[in-house]
Amino acid sequence: MTSAPVAAGAPGLEQCFLFEAVEASYEVTGIEGAVPAWLRGSYYVNGPALFERAGLRYKHWLDGDGMICSLRFTGDGVRFTNRFVETQKRREEEEAGRFIYRGFGTAFPGDKLRRGLMLEPPVNVSVYPFDGRLLAFGEQTLPYDLDPITLETRGEYDFHGKLNAVSPFAAHAKLDPNLMNFGVQFSPNQPILNVYEFDPSGALVRRKRHPLTMPHSIHDFGFTPSSYVFFLSPLLMDFERFHRDAVSVVESLQWEPERGSSILVLPRSSDASAPAVFSALAGHGYCLHLINSFDRADGKLVVDILELDEPVYPEYQPIPDVFSTVKGCRPVRFIVDRASQRVEERIAMDYEHTPDFPSIHPQLAGREYNDFWMLGISAAGGPGRKFFDELAHGSWRAGGVRDVYRAAPGHYLGGEPVFVPNPSPDAGESDGVIVVQHLLPESQAAEFLLFDAAHVARGPIARLPLRHPIHPGFHASFQSEVN
Repeated sequence: MTSAPVAAGAPGLEQCFLFEAVEASYEVTGIEGAVPAWLRGSYYVNGPALFERAGLRYKHWLDGDGMICSLRFTGDGVRFTNRFVETQKRREEEEAGRFIYRGFGTAFPGDKLRRGLMLEPPVNVSVYPFDGRLLAFGEQTLPYDLDPITLETRGEYDFHGKLNAVSPFAAHAKLDPNLMNFGVQFSPNQPILNVYEFDPSGALVRRKRHPLTMPHSIHDFGFTPSSYVFFLSPLLMDFERFHRDAVSVVESLQWEPERGSSILVLPRSSDASAPAVFSALAGHGYCLHLINSFDRADGKLVVDILELDEPVYPEYQPIPDVFSTVKGCRPVRFIVDRASQRVEERIAMDYEHTPDFPSIHPQLAGREYNDFWMLGISAAGGPGRKFFDELAHGSWRAGGVRDVYRAAPGHYLGGEPVFVPNPSPDAGESDGVIVVQHLLPESQAAEFLLFDAAHVARGPIARLPLRHPIHPGFHASFQSEVN
């Protein structure tokens, strides 16, 4: 296979995508700086890691087979492990030596769908510890059960028989400690939003079905102790075209900003005292990821998102020339009055470096918070391909993003910047470390960086070099060691 020609901007970016991934497990040596003595537990990140087979290259970042990378922090050191998620798609294509199934962004003659209806997902988006196991998630499919230490794939996880192979189930589960998730059942006549909640043992607590007026493409959601929160952007799925014309999901999506965006609020409980279902108009922007949502003491609902001017999925292609025309994005806070069911205020920060993969203190999910972290693209707004090279720390109290680390030219950052809180009882909201991938394509190398979460602009406090390159990841999580 030939490598793609080098495009203007983002030098070496092809080396971040177009190489053969290696599965390995070893102790990390040559660590620079100091790993905090209190840092104990396991970091996990999921992301696409195979884009070429038998002369065919996927066009889209979301098409590659999922690979989990982990760092296990113990008193004896740090151990790195990475392994592909052994999905049905991967097993069949490994055996055939070629791509078989249609991708999220790549369709090809003779490609297949699961039961002729839906994608056979590569399970490459996110990964969460749950129910004593590790669950890898993809779009609109059951998660896969992995061994938390070896990352060996055990099979699909159906929540004790409550879901099946065609249950719509998204990649963005939330934990509080119940596991919450959603899935959209697309239909030409009546699309349905399914919302699920499971207790910590995986038993189904509730399942709600809510009719949608339009077939919204929804990637993420938020929650509070009382509500599920969805930002419904006017990015609409043409399900008939997906089947009739045998095109990819990306080609089936239609951006219709004139229809406007809204915030949909659904009650978590079915009790008579539960909040009412309502929808509030919220401008014309696009939201791929929410930062957090919470109920304020005065009864107002706060919904924080990363608001894009246009959908970002088209910018994930063609590999490796990504983000070449990406539009503006910034953190935005919506304050919603439940009584009037209206957005009272929209507060936008001035950080416009196309941020993504927001992260907060995990114990503050669904609750009032201040600090958040995300990746940014310093070249946003300029021509040519580009990629994440900034770690940005935002503060609602300060009203902006004033703490930013930028990687050296030609170096890139990947994966959700996970916040790991300091377990000290005296620790504040931003007392902890950030874990993030660091990609060095000119030397075909990679490492993980640790930052003091409160002062990321000072640079990493530790560098954990790997023995081989890894692909840029999507979403990540951390499971602290229980003493």
